[in-house]
Amino acid sequence: MTQHDPTAAATSSDVQLDETSLEDVALLERLAAWAPEASEAFDGGAPAEATAVGVPALAPLPQAPPFPFPLRTVSGRYRSPAAGFQLELRVDVDRVRPMRRVSGDFLQISGGTTSYFGSFIVDAPAITVSATQVVLRGLGRFTFGAGAPIVQVTIPRRIVFMPPAPATVQFFTTANQPGATYLCGFESPYFRSVRIETDCVSDVVTPVFNSYATGSLPSGGPARTLGVVSAYAEAGIQMIPTSGSDIINIGEAVNGIWSNAELHASMVRHFTLWRDVPQWAVWQLVARLHDLGPGLYGIMFDQSGSQRQGCAVFHEGIGGTTADKLRLQLYTYVHELGHCFNLLHSWQKSLGTPPQADRPNALSWMNYPWNYPLGGAPAFWSAFPFQFDDPEVVHLRHGFYNNVVMGGSAFAVGSALMSEAFRDPMRDESGLELSISTHKASFQLGEPVVLQLALTTSRTDGKRVHNWLHPNFGLVSVAIRTPARDVRVYEPYIDHLVGERTVELLPGSKVEDSAYIGYGRSGFYFDHPGIYEVRAAYAALDGSTVLSNVHTVRVQYPASALDNELAELFIGDEQGVLLYLLGSDAPELTAGNAVFEDVIERYGEHEMAQYARLVKGINAAREFKTVVTEPTLRCIVRPADQQESVSLLSPVVASQVLDPVSADMVSAVAGLAQAPEAGSTRPRKSTARRTGRSRGTK
Repeated sequence: MTQHDPTAAATSSDVQLDETSLEDVALLERLAAWAPEASEAFDGGAPAEATAVGVPALAPLPQAPPFPFPLRTVSGRYRSPAAGFQLELRVDVDRVRPMRRVSGDFLQISGGTTSYFGSFIVDAPAITVSATQVVLRGLGRFTFGAGAPIVQVTIPRRIVFMPPAPATVQFFTTANQPGATYLCGFESPYFRSVRIETDCVSDVVTPVFNSYATGSLPSGGPARTLGVVSAYAEAGIQMIPTSGSDIINIGEAVNGIWSNAELHASMVRHFTLWRDVPQWAVWQLVARLHDLGPGLYGIMFDQSGSQRQGCAVFHEGIGGTTADKLRLQLYTYVHELGHCFNLLHSWQKSLGTPPQADRPNALSWMNYPWNYPLGGAPAFWSAFPFQFDDPEVVHLRHGFYNNVVMGGSAFAVGSALMSEAFRDPMRDESGLELSISTHKASFQLGEPVVLQLALTTSRTDGKRVHNWLHPNFGLVSVAIRTPARDVRVYEPYIDHLVGERTVELLPGSKVEDSAYIGYGRSGFYFDHPGIYEVRAAYAALDGSTVLSNVHTVRVQYPASALDNELAELFIGDEQGVLLYLLGSDAPELTAGNAVFEDVIERYGEHEMAQYARLVKGINAAREFKTVVTEPTLRCIVRPADQQESVSLLSPVVASQVLDPVSADMVSAVAGLAQAPEAGSTRPRKSTARRTGRSRGTK
């Protein structure tokens, strides 16, 4: 019979609960009496009285104590034998920045296979420290129904010359009846270990980041030399560098500039450790330039299937060897990897599951220095201790397995905005107003929904603002209430880290952008007929959260069998990725491209066919390179076809189905004249390779 509760008594094994001999206990008692300060190394004050049952009486202490031997710390990772259920235990009560927690993951062993079963965490254990042992006990939170949810961990104390003692883990019911017992041997002082593969693109001329001396420029915290590995080590995470393909030919990017589609395809192709399963392995690409320009410092990738397995950094904006550039590289490398561990930006913690309070003032790797509300980048860097804040450290060390491991739960694991996103603030003195709209009131089922955003100010003297309005950049969040009254947060398919970019917003002017919000990490957001409500939140430079109006979007019921068939053709994951990326030749999107070709051929006169032409036409306008490995490694170049692009995009412009910003972009790509909006002197600019942009002010 299969055992479904690893905390139940049936999982107990015949183990020796304490490997410390009576002689060892007696020695520890004597040493503790000679050097009581050695037993006070824990955060929490003086230790409790020792209670060693059965310990022989000690001889009188000598007048002069010998050299006081320090006792081992007990924090770190422990593991039980691989039989039935295996327990990986994490004890966090001493060493660096103790979070005073216990957590663990259960793995189920069946023959030659091991699978994840569930996790637990004890958030506030009672900690008892004596001269001979450390005991932690508390009620755990579990990912499964635990019959014995009270966790007790007992670890004998040993001097530094002795090997680490094992931890005995005992589970109890709420009636204090004993459940399962596990003996876990000490494995590592790190709470988790992750293999990291760092590859570099051939056109990167500045050195790949190695280390930065934090005392080189004014900063908070102690001066020390930090790299990616040591920065995560300070958080209790072991990053183990592994070798990969190392150098990626820049020929994979059109004109030496990476698009999201090309990065997505390249990551799957080159990450030698990649598997479509949760695993402690992450990929970081060092590239030169993204098509959004040098203002984009990094991207955390999302993939079809498992997520959070890779990221990229761009040296066009952060490369160099000066102290300020090395500091920026350290920050960017660590920040993007933080997203791979499922850490949100400091001002977006309420979007996570479970939700936390937003922390825009946090001096953390996950904040934006240039958006620090207490003085901007200069104030941030002067106070930044080069570390994660405490709740982030708790997540990294003790978060439930699937919520942390690469390839596990989706980024942010859903929304915690819920109805809060649709409540007006009690007070708003930001001086800013964010308005959102769509260019049409109702959409066909499956039709791309594009949101238009505009930021204005009511202050007569103006206000300095960042103009990263597109949700892809993380400074604007969009909540969507579905016809079923659920609330979902739009999550971009690919996360971007952007640098400082501000404008002076004056009365009568505005910053504008538009964003396709129909598809993201969670799939399609408007995939059922009915009335949707949309609200956006702008993270201002002073820490204010500026909420937009609530905008209503109606998705129509298909009026005919043809409309229904087209909706089914458009609502497919590959088609959603293609709409998000504005086309791609990636082999894994072949089926989606075939669907759009079929729509154009069979339903060319239907309005929905214009969106298929849009995707195919934008993609035709750019060269695309595909690397194949069989029969030999080679690069296949599909050249840009301007004639094909114009043929596809001309009817799109003529149909007037697009919003104004998208129409501008299509006209620029196709080289078509487009009359300016009435009263506007704003120039038309191409955004053919972008997933979103801000229009500046007008």
